[in-house]
Amino acid sequence: MPLIRDLLRRFVSNAESILLAVTVTALTAGALAWLLDRDSTAATLWAAATIVALMPATWWVVDGLRRGRVGVDVIAILSLLGTLRIGEYLAGALIAVMLATGRTLDAAANRRATRDLRFLREHVPGTAQRDRDGQLETVTLDEIGPGDLIFVGPGTVVPIDGWVVGESAVLDESALTGESTVVERPVGDAVRSGAVNAGGACRIEASRDAESSTYAGIVRLTQEAAAETAPVVRLADRVAAWFLPATLIVAGSAWALSDSLTRAVAVLVVATPCPLLLAAPVAIVSGLSRASRIGVIVRSGGALEKLGSAQTLVIDKTGTLTTGRPTQSDVVCGGGDDSATILRLAASADQVSSHILAEAIVRSARARGLSLSTPEMVTERPGYGVVATVDGHTVTVGRIDRSVARPEWVASVENRARLDGAVIAWVGIDGILSGAILLVDPMRMDAPWTIRRLRSAGIRKIVMLTGDRPEPAVEVGCALGLDSVQAEQEPDDKVARVREESAQAVTMMVGDGINDAPALAAASVGVAMGARGASASSEAADVVLTTDRLSRVADAMDIARRSRRIALQSAILGTALSLVAMIFAAFGFLIPAVGALLQELIDVAVILNALRAVNGGKSTVPALDPTLLTMLRGFSADHRKMRDELEIIRLTAEAVASGNRVSALRRLHETDRFLQEVILPHERTEGANLYPALEHSLGGADSIATMAGAHAEIERLCRRLEHHVRTADRNGGVEAEQVQDLLACLYGLYAVLTLHFRQEEQSYFVLADQSETEGVDSRE
Repeated sequence: MPLIRDLLRRFVSNAESILLAVTVTALTAGALAWLLDRDSTAATLWAAATIVALMPATWWVVDGLRRGRVGVDVIAILSLLGTLRIGEYLAGALIAVMLATGRTLDAAANRRATRDLRFLREHVPGTAQRDRDGQLETVTLDEIGPGDLIFVGPGTVVPIDGWVVGESAVLDESALTGESTVVERPVGDAVRSGAVNAGGACRIEASRDAESSTYAGIVRLTQEAAAETAPVVRLADRVAAWFLPATLIVAGSAWALSDSLTRAVAVLVVATPCPLLLAAPVAIVSGLSRASRIGVIVRSGGALEKLGSAQTLVIDKTGTLTTGRPTQSDVVCGGGDDSATILRLAASADQVSSHILAEAIVRSARARGLSLSTPEMVTERPGYGVVATVDGHTVTVGRIDRSVARPEWVASVENRARLDGAVIAWVGIDGILSGAILLVDPMRMDAPWTIRRLRSAGIRKIVMLTGDRPEPAVEVGCALGLDSVQAEQEPDDKVARVREESAQAVTMMVGDGINDAPALAAASVGVAMGARGASASSEAADVVLTTDRLSRVADAMDIARRSRRIALQSAILGTALSLVAMIFAAFGFLIPAVGALLQELIDVAVILNALRAVNGGKSTVPALDPTLLTMLRGFSADHRKMRDELEIIRLTAEAVASGNRVSALRRLHETDRFLQEVILPHERTEGANLYPALEHSLGGADSIATMAGAHAEIERLCRRLEHHVRTADRNGGVEAEQVQDLLACLYGLYAVLTLHFRQEEQSYFVLADQSETEGVDSRE
């Protein structure tokens, strides 16, 4: 019995291919018999093919009626019966082959279109190796719970969400992000299920059970996407409702007016099957597949269509337009210690703290190559900060204690933090407030490019809703040119604003936190940044980004519009050709056999055209050669190192303004060395190597004109500053007559370099990442 059931299951799953093989064999054998003047044998074989096709066609109609759908398979049955009735067995055999070919192509198209979605489901491991007291045991995923230690061998799929323990892990996350480059996750880093271990064996401590892990959620979304029907497909069903009676009316009229059953059968033949019903599902499912390959999981065809027609974007700030990770923006020195000393002591004390700001301070110190000491006698007070002994000094990091005297410079730092939208970590050394570390949530480097990309994809209005304070919200909004910025928004406020925008236009909401879930559900189409967001927001969203790139939304919008355009194009063209053929058949210009051949060609062309939706359209990212990509990555790495050192220019300006001639001269020498040994060589190398390559790839000198002009201004200001340093050396210090011009040079350099770095990063360096992932996504 199990063998019989298995054979039946295989037969049903391959029914279309078996029907095609049988009908083609009968048609071909009949043709050979006809060539050998065996007319009766040929007629018998062709009639057999017709009858063989009639049986499954009847079942398809009955199955459709049970589901409440009356499709054009009714026309197929009538045409097959008609050819048997009038003795047009060749036409019947051609219809049988046509019907089998259409069904087989449709099945094959859907298999190809769902290949990437199916891969997601098949990628899920069934078991895992759990480490119990040094012994490995194979268990099912359902047996794994939070805290379990999982052994992940080379080439093995990470079965569950968790974090790396023991040694760092090298992972291929392409199944989650669509990006081919492997990433190294150090000890303590979070790891998502579905990634593949691309290095040596590693161990993961589970943070949740399998059912609530990242990959299980992606698979659920995929299954929902496959189960739902897109509006364009439902439109096809509605059009089929009038196409069937229209066909019957034309066939009946042809029979009644000409008294020729052959003409009526010819009309039925060329109307079988309707290209509209074939084109729409194939194109939409192809679009879903294409979107999944770039890290965008769309719940349904309906969501895909809404995504393509969105005109308003409502977006959260933290984690979407900004990195969502606090980063040290400045170190203010209040006493005699320099910024490196203050940062090193603060980071040393903060090493044992789990606070997100402490992690940012430690990360910043290590990025600058500072050697951290082991803290002793550590005390952490929730809401206040850390007190520890570091290298014999009592170091406090956090809020200002009321018992500590507040120097005059504190007010200046607080005012600057308000304007910059920064958080302050005050640093005290041996009971004296010695400095402050300002931390900000920086804007994503690719945010300006992403906003431009979204507008080019059809977004007309962009509204930012954030629970953050007005100052940082407005700063981000102005930098990105957003249409509206609303700060200090509670979840209820976000829902109300989203509903207001949705009433005026198709509105897309993008968020990544639990507090965004209600607004995502209220939008026309909700998009969750699932690569780093909360599971609640992912469950409430229609679209989930498995890659940490908001620009993928614009790519998915292009895919959605292209899929719908191809679906409608194929359906309208195929249906129009069928209608024209029906008219010719009604007037006797097409006999049933020729009509069957013609309709076969129409259906094949429609399906092949609809399959274009599974491939990428025209790339929005300029094609960059490997040499240029390498240069872009190299200069981008240089920027990351130099950006932190730019602060020396502003500190020198403060020293000049203080009136201390000796201190100002010392700072001037430091800044001049930095400019002559680091900045100018970097800018000159860019001008000699990078800019000519960019000019060639981006299409002309206009693409680099602004940046080249900035280079000239940087050179001019550096020469001017060098002249001031030589003059101060001759005079033994900075003279009063130099101060005004020196300050103009220093502040000018700081502003020009900061702006120039940002422009290069947002205009050029971002292309390296986008080009790399675009190349991955375009693979077939």
